[in-house]
Amino acid sequence: MLYAILAYHEEEVVESWTKEEDAALMDELLQVNDRLVEEKHLGPAARLGSTQRAVTLRGKGDGMVIDGPFAETKEQLLGFYVVDFPTLEEAVAAARDLRKANPTAVYEIRPISLFIPGAPLASSDEG
Repeated sequence: MLYAILAYHEEEVVESWTKEEDAALMDELLQVNDRLVEEKHLGPAARLGSTQRAVTLRGKGDGMVIDGPFAETKEQLLGFYVVDFPTLEEAVAAARDLRKANPTAVYEIRPISLFIPGAPLASSDEG
């Protein structure tokens, strides 16, 4: 089963880190990434850019582009991992490893289904 591990943090805190602090954190996270790759559990992962440069498309028809993220929250979605584990508990364990490297972050673990045009979506009762 595929799970998304969504990494949330206060963007201002992350942007306040020195290059050295950020590099040290990324080194720790990459150790977890490397292990998950070696175990064939890690799919795509990305570190998202600043919400200051984000836009949201919403509304009817062609929609309207609005500056910034849609949600007004204290923490912003700063990155995500796609992992493949048989159970939610194993995906949570992987998120705990990421949290050990970045203990001030919040991680949301959510089942995902791949969208393949023309293929039926997985049922919501999986997992």
